[in-house]
Amino acid sequence: MFEYELQQIRSAELIREAEHYRQVREARRARRAAAHDATTATRSASKEGEQDAEGSVPGHRPRRLRFPRAA
Repeated sequence: MFEYELQQIRSAELIREAEHYRQVREARRARRAAAHDATTATRSASKEGEQDAEGSVPGHRPRRLRFPRAA
């Protein structure tokens, strides 16, 4: 009987941990989505608004190739 109760307690604990893990994962996903939406809105607003001569966004690095091209 004692082993059965320990197993029930452990099972309930694992279920709580899994639920907590799911909630954390959903919160991270929501934060990433909000940050992505904010970045997209900022980029679209900067395209519509006035830009400097180069048209660059502060803090934005120009894209480079991941590997140098062969000659």
